[in-house]
Amino acid sequence: MDCPEGELSILIVDDPQIEVLNREYLNRYGPTNVIAFPMRAGRFSNIAPQLLGDVVISVETAAKEGKTAGISMEERFTRLLVHGILHLLGYDHEKTEQEAQKMEKKSNEILELLQSLNSFLYLEVH
Repeated sequence: MDCPEGELSILIVDDPQIEVLNREYLNRYGPTNVIAFPMRAGRFSNIAPQLLGDVVISVETAAKEGKTAGISMEERFTRLLVHGILHLLGYDHEKTEQEAQKMEKKSNEILELLQSLNSFLYLEVH
């Protein structure tokens, strides 16, 4: 992703906590699954260019969405984390359909890479 020295923080919260952030920073009501706070954009972006920002994930919503999708909470969490990191790197699925497709493609590439790495590590351990 062209940021080998990039740093980010991950905050795992419950639905009431993410609901407060969603309302306060995005003027949206109700809980959401993930919110990204990029640090590489805005007026202070060059203070610490290696600092990508923060990804906040509601573990409650991840569990609910995972159950609905028929996947584990861990898999849903991983997808949300990748989604949040892509937002930190400037991807935005809300601007245009073309941007949404570009973000989905990159997300799928990363998830496939993680899955193959996970399979490799499993084989090495066993």
